[in-house]
Amino acid sequence: MNFTIKLLIIFTFLLTLSNLDAQTFKTSTNDTVQSKILFKKSIVPVSLIGFGVIVNNSSFEKNLQTNLRNKVGNNYELRIDDYLQFAPIVELYSVDLLGIKAKNHWFDQTKYLFIANLISSTLTHSLKILTAKKRPNGAAYAFPSGHTTFAFTNAGVLYNEFNDNSHVLAFSGYTFAATTGSFRMINNKHWLSDVLTAAGIGILSAELVYYFEPFKNFNPFLKTKNITLVPQIGSDNYGVYFFYNF
Repeated sequence: MNFTIKLLIIFTFLLTLSNLDAQTFKTSTNDTVQSKILFKKSIVPVSLIGFGVIVNNSSFEKNLQTNLRNKVGNNYELRIDDYLQFAPIVELYSVDLLGIKAKNHWFDQTKYLFIANLISSTLTHSLKILTAKKRPNGAAYAFPSGHTTFAFTNAGVLYNEFNDNSHVLAFSGYTFAATTGSFRMINNKHWLSDVLTAAGIGILSAELVYYFEPFKNFNPFLKTKNITLVPQIGSDNYGVYFFYNF
């Protein structure tokens, strides 16, 4: 039994388990509602992961990649994906500085952003090592796409923070994330399955974090509304931006 079939079996099992959980978990009305909400929010990311597993190493994705590169040119490369993956983070903290109402305090946003990325990156890098799949350009560690995972995780956090107050802002992060994934394929760095699976992992990680809300009551900055600390993340450097509103 090859790896793709194994993952497909696991995917089917998890989907069935989630469905049973959503239908049978009856400890209280609130718990039942919350469980069903999580199930509904999991449908899209789990479907993306499932479809990614199905087309992994298939002739369909190989032909798609070949046709895509033939259209843009085999020497084409536009490294916009290296920067667009950070766009949802920039949006998140920019609107915080502008005073647009979010679901959580900026520290809680940062906390959930960190935890969601920790979960998604751990899953992604573990699968990269486990599958050892070759990229379209011949390099190693294709499945799933790290850039795409990072972008969709960030977009998932942005969505959860602003979906109640601004649907346009909430969904804009997914536009940047989808563009990031598209250019990973256009630049011949990843296959379709790498991008789809990564998108599912990123979205699902964010949804799980906002469902369980780990360390919910930990916020030493909750009473210091005039102070904002924004993490600065670059390709080879990290830092913190300090903002004080007088």
